Amino acid sequence: MYLQHFGLIRAPFEMTPDPAFLYLGEAHQEGLATLVYGVRARKGFVMLTGEVGTGKTTLLHALLSQLDPNTQAAFVFNPRLEALDFFRLLFDEFGIETKCATKAEYLIALNKFLIERLERDHPTLLIVDEAQNLSSDMLEEIRLLSNLETPSSKLIQIMLVGQPELEEKLARQELRQLRQRIVLRFRLRPFEQDETEHYVQERLRLAGYTGKGLFKRGALRRLHGVTGGIPRLLNVICDGSLLLAYSRGESQIDVDEVDEVARDLGLVAADAQGGTPGSARRKGTWRRRLRSMFG
Repeated sequence: MYLQHFGLIRAPFEMTPDPAFLYLGEAHQEGLATLVYGVRARKGFVMLTGEVGTGKTTLLHALLSQLDPNTQAAFVFNPRLEALDFFRLLFDEFGIETKCATKAEYLIALNKFLIERLERDHPTLLIVDEAQNLSSDMLEEIRLLSNLETPSSKLIQIMLVGQPELEEKLARQELRQLRQRIVLRFRLRPFEQDETEHYVQERLRLAGYTGKGLFKRGALRRLHGVTGGIPRLLNVICDGSLLLAYSRGESQIDVDEVDEVARDLGLVAADAQGGTPGSARRKGTWRRRLRSMFG
C-alpha cells in the first residue's frame, strides 16, 4: 500500500516472525545463547519468560535455526490439554505412529523412541509455549517426562516458554520439584532506547529502504516512549505511522504520526500532548483519512 511511496520492496513491520527480519538486541542475543547452550549441552529443563510481545517466539525460531539438523523438536502451542491429548499432540509432532490408549502405553512408546534417537546421538527437544497456562497437573506430567533418562544422559530436553506469570506459578510449594529441575532460566526484557532505534532502522533496511531518516530522531525517541521497547508494539506503531504519513503525502515520519497512531491504539492518553505543535489539532485524522482513501 505504501511501499512505492517510501521506496520499499516489502512491508518492513509485519507481525509474523519472519527470519529475514531477525534482529537481536543485547538481551535477545544473551537469551539465544542461553537456549542454544541448554539444548546442545543437554541440560534437561530450560525456561524462557518475557512480557507479551517481547519476542519470545522470534527467539525460538532463531534457536531452531541454530540447532544441529539431527535435533528433532516438538512445538506445543496449546497447553490447555488433558494428559492424553497432550501425548497425542506430542506424538504427532514427533511423528511417532505407535497407537496408544493409556498414558502408560504412551510413556513406553515415547521412551523407546527417545532411546533409539539417543543411540544415534540425535537430540530431542520439547518446547511448550504459553506455559503459564498449564495446570499444575500438566506441569507435573511434563516434569515426569524428565525421568526418561539413562545413567549418563537426559533423553529429552524440555523448554518451558511463557509470560512472567509462569515464574509465579513455579514458585508454588506444590511445584518445587519442577522448579528445582530447571537448570537454566532467562527472562527476556524489551529493547533499550538505542536498540529500538537500531531495530526500526534495520527492518527498514531489510525491506529495501535506501534513504536516510525515514523516521525522524524525535519520532524514534517517541516510539520507544509509547511502546516501552516491546517489538510487537513497535511493529504495530511503525506500520500505522507509515500508513498515516503515506495518506498525508509526507516523506518522513515525525512525532505527530507516532502519537496519533499510539492514541488510536490506546497507548497514549487522548489528551496527551507529546507531539509537535499542532498535533492536538490532528487528533482523529488518521481514521478519517483512511476511510476517505480506502472506504
